[in-house]
Amino acid sequence: MEKREKFASRLGFILISAGCAIGLGDVWRFPYITGQYGGGIFVLIYLIFIFLLGLPIITMELAVGRASQKSIATSFNVLEKKGNKWHLMGYAGMAGNYILMMFYTTIAGWMLGYFYKFVTGRFVGIEGEQIGKVFSDLIANPLEMTLWMVITTVVCFGICSMGLQAGVEKVTKVLMILLLAIIVVLAVKSMTLPNAGEGLKFYLLPDMNRIKEQGLWETVYAAMSQAFFTLSIGIGSLAIFGSYLGKERRLLGESVNIAVIDTSVSIIAGLIIFPACFAFNVDPGQGPGLIFVTLPNIFNSMSGGMIWGSLFFLFMCFAAYSTVIAVFENIISFAMDLWGWSRKKASWINMVLLIILSMPCILGFNVLSGFQPLGPGTGVLDLEDFIISYNLLPLGSLVYLLFCVSRYGWGFDNYLKEMNTGEGMKMPRWLKGYLTWILPLIIVVVLIQGYINLFGK
Repeated sequence: MEKREKFASRLGFILISAGCAIGLGDVWRFPYITGQYGGGIFVLIYLIFIFLLGLPIITMELAVGRASQKSIATSFNVLEKKGNKWHLMGYAGMAGNYILMMFYTTIAGWMLGYFYKFVTGRFVGIEGEQIGKVFSDLIANPLEMTLWMVITTVVCFGICSMGLQAGVEKVTKVLMILLLAIIVVLAVKSMTLPNAGEGLKFYLLPDMNRIKEQGLWETVYAAMSQAFFTLSIGIGSLAIFGSYLGKERRLLGESVNIAVIDTSVSIIAGLIIFPACFAFNVDPGQGPGLIFVTLPNIFNSMSGGMIWGSLFFLFMCFAAYSTVIAVFENIISFAMDLWGWSRKKASWINMVLLIILSMPCILGFNVLSGFQPLGPGTGVLDLEDFIISYNLLPLGSLVYLLFCVSRYGWGFDNYLKEMNTGEGMKMPRWLKGYLTWILPLIIVVVLIQGYINLFGK
């Protein structure tokens, strides 16, 4: 067994954990949903839910990780009482990390591919439909997608194989500091474009009419689910970093830092996207279309667009890679915890395994496009995302929550004691009622409403 490493610095831990939480949902989902559900009011409701819903689960993942000194594969075994079955959650959590990476490596590969295309001038002198065609050509070409996915997987496992401090912490620190610098530069550039003020108004000023159109409950639910999904909580991807933490700091303050950095990136992403869309009179639609069609059009209309486009996709690469490295670190630690493998062996075997597991997602856009598991127009990616977003993340969060508050699990007193070991913000005992009765209800509502929205319409 290799000795369990610790973080070299507190900053390293906070940036890596935030990097794990900062993903593509911050950029391609948050701005669009904000625009749809009334701008400023939605942002406010979203912030409330980040702290009511997201934050407690972050603290629980970190507490379970730090108390057990293990990944989700074996952390419940260490902490549960004899004869209990909480450790079965370990299998679901492990499956969650693998399934997440089965499509995330492909999307991270798209970001790398677009960065390459911008840097090499592929977008110079083309506009409108031709820009849309670049994306449709990419997803129609399984070889090109495989190339970008393989580079992503090999690079990120390579970084993890170098160790926690020498690889993961060192590289992610640099990635995150660059990510935060680039996003600020892009936001300043975007806010100085002509007509940017209209975009800022649309984004940040509350609009009651849009809330009436969507319905108040729909708006609240959208804020709730976005708060939930943006932090990638529930499959132990943050718990692993708890297991590398010393006991010097209390966990509430650290969790607040992670939530604040993640939320700031979401909000700044909106400051890039809305002013730019309004400056060039473009609809800030959702998902891949926004990133791969709308924004390249906008960059092409700017002076120095090649540079701004390259910078934007470099930022997107960093956002994607910081998550991939964090989850790969988790996947490597499963093999180290369960079978006592060395870090190098766990890295090599999982690298090959994940390249194979990522192929269905890639082929789902072309060779297997006839397979539409969730109805017309859906593909393998949608199925994998459905398993994670609508099932494993909410269910996993519920398990972590019940494990930490219930006397049949680890128990509230043990959780509180772990939370309050060290210096910093103290977790108050009076939160017990909220965590035991109200929070589980909120998570169940997110779970059920997600199904209603998907299948009930």
